[in-house]
Amino acid sequence: QVQLVESGGGLVQAGGSLRLSCAASGRTFSTYNMGWFRQAPGKEREFVAAISSGGSGTRYANSVKGRFTVSRDNAKNTVYLQMNSLKPEDTAVYYCAASRVLLTTRPFEYDYWGQGTQVTVSS
Repeated sequence: QVQLVESGGGLVQAGGSLRLSCAASGRTFSTYNMGWFRQAPGKEREFVAAISSGGSGTRYANSVKGRFTVSRDNAKNTVYLQMNSLKPEDTAVYYCAASRVLLTTRPFEYDYWGQGTQVTVSS
């Protein structure tokens, strides 16, 4: 069992930056691949980024490539999403999730989810 808690969301102007954190409970965090997803009002949940269990592999959605960076610190049971050059279309609730599948973009392949943190980017 893995419990995930996101933090770091907020209101930021376009062009600004935020860093999201996702703290995990349990001793098995380092064995899970982690992902970030987001969901805007009226839209489906979409993949943002993923990182392998050891941190050596990453994958990004085209819409965030070059602007967002995913990382993890297994000693702290935490995964991060550094978001730079934010745009109004990045506004959404951001979720972290844990999966046994390597770098998957499919929400149904994630076993555990956090409650989400709101990111709002003003123009």
